[in-house]
Amino acid sequence: MKPQTTQRTLKGEVVSTKMDKTLVVRVERTVVHPKYGKRYVQNKKYHVHDEHNSHQVGDRVEFQASRPYSKTKRWRVLRKQS
Repeated sequence: MKPQTTQRTLKGEVVSTKMDKTLVVRVERTVVHPKYGKRYVQNKKYHVHDEHNSHQVGDRVEFQASRPYSKTKRWRVLRKQS
């Protein structure tokens, strides 16, 4: 029996829906500076596949790593967060 692998999932906010079947999602994470101990926020944007164009700007979504859909798109949307 083949062991089941878990895919990496992230949560973020949709910042753009201008492309067809693609969302741009911003993920924020809090980082502690190694020397000074100050906390600060870092952002990263991901291109996420949305088959039905069902999400809007401002929605919180959960998305998962998947096969490459295009040059920059390696994630697919799972669900909308409440």
